[in-house]
Amino acid sequence: MIKIRLARLGAKKKPIYRVVVADVRNARNNGRPVATIGMYDPAKDLAEALTVDTEAALAWLGKGAQPTDTIRSLFKKAGIMAQFEASKK
Repeated sequence: MIKIRLARLGAKKKPIYRVVVADVRNARNNGRPVATIGMYDPAKDLAEALTVDTEAALAWLGKGAQPTDTIRSLFKKAGIMAQFEASKK
């Protein structure tokens, strides 16, 4: 199963996250994501905080990748989930 999730980076108490596509069966074993599609910095405003390659995100969602709850809420705020629902119809 493929998931779109956050991978933590940054210094102590100053996190920055990568938006990655990972295989849940071996994501913890080797730590290598299948693809990196964006960045998320929670210290900034949402307009600046989330930078995602929208086309890549829509392509992975179309291939059946499941977003985590946090990614789903970030994608809803960015409008990516609305684009994905519209493309399904």
